[in-house]
Amino acid sequence: MGSGKPKSRSIPLLPLRGLLVYPSMVLHLDVGREKSVKALEQCMIEDHMILLCSQSEVNIEEPTQDDIYRVGTISKVRQMLKLPNGTIRVLVEGVVRARIGQYLPNESYYEVLASELQETGEGDPELGALMRAVLGQFENYISLSKKVTPETMAAVSDIDEPGRLADVITSHLSLKIKDKQDILETTDIRERLEKLLDLLNNEREVLELERKISQRVKKQMEKTQKEYYLREQMKAIQKELGEKEGRAGEAEELRAQLAEAGLPEKIAAKVEKEIDRLEKMPASSAEGAVIRNYVEWLLALPWTKQTEDHLDIAEAERILNEEHYGLEKPKERVLEYLAVQKLVKKMKGPILCFVGPPGVGKTSLARSIAKSLGREFVRISLGGVRDEAEIRGHRRTYVGAMPGRVIQGMRNAGTLNPVFLLDEIDKMAMDFRGDPASALLEVLDPEQNATFSDHYVEMPFDLSNVLFVTTANVVHNIPRPLLDRMELLTIPGYTELEKQQIAQQHLLPKQIREHGLREDQIQFQPDALMSLIREYTRESGVRNMEQLLASVCRKSAKTIVADPESAPVVVDIPKLKEFLGPPRFRYGMAEQEDQIGAVTGLAWTEVGGDTLVIEVSVMPGSGKLTLTGQLGDVMKESAQAAFSYTRSRVNELGIAPDFHEKTDVHIHIPEGAIPKDGPSAGITMATALISALTNRPVSREVAMTGEITLRGRVLPIGGLKEKSLAAHRAGIRKVLIPKDNERDLRDVPESVREDLTFIPVSHMDEVLVHALADPILISPPPVGSDPVARKSGPDVPIPGGVETETEDGPPLGTH
Repeated sequence: MGSGKPKSRSIPLLPLRGLLVYPSMVLHLDVGREKSVKALEQCMIEDHMILLCSQSEVNIEEPTQDDIYRVGTISKVRQMLKLPNGTIRVLVEGVVRARIGQYLPNESYYEVLASELQETGEGDPELGALMRAVLGQFENYISLSKKVTPETMAAVSDIDEPGRLADVITSHLSLKIKDKQDILETTDIRERLEKLLDLLNNEREVLELERKISQRVKKQMEKTQKEYYLREQMKAIQKELGEKEGRAGEAEELRAQLAEAGLPEKIAAKVEKEIDRLEKMPASSAEGAVIRNYVEWLLALPWTKQTEDHLDIAEAERILNEEHYGLEKPKERVLEYLAVQKLVKKMKGPILCFVGPPGVGKTSLARSIAKSLGREFVRISLGGVRDEAEIRGHRRTYVGAMPGRVIQGMRNAGTLNPVFLLDEIDKMAMDFRGDPASALLEVLDPEQNATFSDHYVEMPFDLSNVLFVTTANVVHNIPRPLLDRMELLTIPGYTELEKQQIAQQHLLPKQIREHGLREDQIQFQPDALMSLIREYTRESGVRNMEQLLASVCRKSAKTIVADPESAPVVVDIPKLKEFLGPPRFRYGMAEQEDQIGAVTGLAWTEVGGDTLVIEVSVMPGSGKLTLTGQLGDVMKESAQAAFSYTRSRVNELGIAPDFHEKTDVHIHIPEGAIPKDGPSAGITMATALISALTNRPVSREVAMTGEITLRGRVLPIGGLKEKSLAAHRAGIRKVLIPKDNERDLRDVPESVREDLTFIPVSHMDEVLVHALADPILISPPPVGSDPVARKSGPDVPIPGGVETETEDGPPLGTH
């Protein structure tokens, strides 16, 4: 050991909780932990010297080495007294700083090797100035703090040693143990004083802030007392003048409203009873506000007020046609309702449910219905609602209770017979707070809603005169009991011609008006509008088209503002590409040439119809069947059925009988990021598989949809209208559909039926005749034969599929 290195000595260690001892500091400690008591006993046996170190965490009962700071104070035990409760009270005096070198093995108490720390920087000339600054700040601290007596300042002022001055002042401050430990560990005196000066500055600012807050609170209390005194004087004056105030005034005001409301007898009696309760309550009672709020709700509801329907069918038809192009079935249903109302005078409101993709005009159609009937219109959105109280309301025992959205809507309408739109009814959820869909059953049941019960109102409310209209994107997300109470009106989407008319008659004039333009400042060429519909949008509705029209209007407005001479802006196809960039979609997605092993299928999705290309590739192998494209279980089973059918017909199709043993088959559907499911791609996959195995191309103008059985029968599918619109958008000319779906062709728009050739098929043999560019002449199987019973080799395993929702909307379409 070198001469400059401090000596280490073995010494007992006493950990302190929430306390810290500095050199020259004398204080009492109460010691109760077993190891601490034994450390004290050991130090009394030796030289009465013990090392006092603080714990980093106060709550630790049995600290480890990591929980104890490494720097502490070697102290002398002056007195030790055992108390009756088993603890020991000791008087200790701090002697010198010390650092723990290492812990010695000792099970009974903490024993360490510690080296004394020597103070440095005693001869620094700036210490005097620092001492005066510290004393000045400490004096300010004492003047603000109530915890330090003025006598302490006198005692501290007599200390000449700068290091000791810093220790003594720090011991009187209300600091965190971490900050006090930082002062203890600082051996350089100048640095210690500078740290203490920063701490004093911070403490002084905190104390000044506390004093300001205290003064502000005191002033507020004085103001409150003054207001109370003046209010009491005002009450006395009002009493002398005979004026009513407080609860009596509120009750009189509510009774006046009750007299004007003309409520039914039972409701009026309930309101009168609640007003009597309110009048008897003291002004300070919190329940009074609850009762007043309840009475105001009862008075505001339209218990008897109704609007008179405009039963002019011709006028209603004019309004519906003026605001919406197409949508013949929903319009016809509204006119039927008007006709029946005119005959019977009183009819329970039907529950109409508009089902269709986003942007087809479901919500705006409901608004037009209200306008054509001359009724008030109320809309609430049910998307994401998962609390039953949103429908039925909260009971009045809850803080902040309110009626449900239905009663709130009726109050906003102000009449008993509004058109009430329940938007996005398929997007409700359910959790531990209840099932809002079940709560809606009473609202939408014509047999029950005449006495609808809201938890807050607690009185039956008549909803039977309300014309409820609901909207949904898909049917299969609506609970079946709720679905049974509604009349479905499907709005599948618009054809290109319908979109063009909607844009010309409604959307374009609206966007020109909203962007501050005049119709003579922008001219939209018909071919440019059709190009926008075909090459920049791919949707069933018109929402994206409206956004693009808004973009064109914005850019036209910018052009006109920059150069007024440029008006009118003529939007032709080159100008459209300049404004919107290159086309996003390729119009007429039908293949450019006949392909082998690639067939165009038709799919139903939640946002309308779409086309998908099913590709099949065959290669030498061991008979493995691979399916890719994120297919659901139902679609995988359709692929297996198509594979099995092909194997059962190898002789008629001219395919090698042992192809399933020597050939690997890969079936792929592009856009693998999108989950796909449903059985209606069965004949499409079978056609692609047979095309690949026979090396015969499939006609590029053909698309198809239909479920396949093991015997080659083609079963019906759903969503034919949406799929037909998708085929029309894609430029397909011929569509193969199941024969049982012929009856659904009446729902397909006439303009689509004129452009497409629909070929009903009942068997896979017919599909091949129409689909293959070089047809195979297949003789039909003998009557009574079972082609599946032929030897077809072992089953081919299907890889595990993804779990996706099976359909329930169009029940047999594909996602």
